[in-house]
Amino acid sequence: MKKIIILLAGWGWLSGSLAAQTGESDVPYSVNEGTMIGLGRYNLASSYVSPPGEEDVSYTGIGLRTLNERMKLVSPHFSLQQILHVDLSMTQNSGATISAISGIIDYSYGYHYRFYPAENLKLLAGPSLRGMFGFIYNTQSANNSTAINMDIDLNLSVAALYTFYLRSYPFTLRYQADMSSVGVLFAPDYGQSYYEIFGLGNMGDVVRFSSFHNKLAMRNYLTADIPLWKFTVRTGYMNSLYSTDINGIRMHHFSHSFMIGLVKEFVSFKGKELKKKHMYKSAYY
Repeated sequence: MKKIIILLAGWGWLSGSLAAQTGESDVPYSVNEGTMIGLGRYNLASSYVSPPGEEDVSYTGIGLRTLNERMKLVSPHFSLQQILHVDLSMTQNSGATISAISGIIDYSYGYHYRFYPAENLKLLAGPSLRGMFGFIYNTQSANNSTAINMDIDLNLSVAALYTFYLRSYPFTLRYQADMSSVGVLFAPDYGQSYYEIFGLGNMGDVVRFSSFHNKLAMRNYLTADIPLWKFTVRTGYMNSLYSTDINGIRMHHFSHSFMIGLVKEFVSFKGKELKKKHMYKSAYY
């Protein structure tokens, strides 16, 4: 009789454990998606397109950027983040006699390991793979009027997310920094035209290894998620630093932007009926 009671107790404990695990697995991981637009101040230069004698002259002006970001848990301690970023700027030299137009599009795909050191605080760290294409067009340069920038690199990323409450309304602050570590980039020689490279096939050393010795690429994000009626507004500041010094060509592209947009949290059911549709696990909140 004692053996039967022990077996029944063990079976009850095992069933309860499995039921708890099953219930936990029924709670889906949601996707946090934010889309923002921003306006800011830009400072750029490229010795490849600058007129003779003005290789180190900087161009300053206004730029517009958009950013789409998705974050999702893939396990309790790992999350996936994707960021698509586009910006366009129009700048002038200090005398307003020469103009330059620049554009950048880049995409990053990365994973973060998540730490939970305190209630409502999340610390994230991990790698991401990033690809970028950009250009700088000098309206007054007769030769080599356009500089093309292309690279692929491995980023190091860290972030902190903190949620606090004001009158029962949740507010979430986020700081994130992404920095390039190693990669490859497109870098023609000084004075080498794109006709020589692509038309005549004189590729030479146009694909070069990049790291901290010849390239700085870093972004800093500071955002706040604010609940307003039925919406969540994400507002913040972005600082972008990008500079290279390779093959005798120096360039930089710096910007400071104030951003605002909307956030949504959604669950993809993938054709599967979930028992707890009203519940979800967020990577962000």
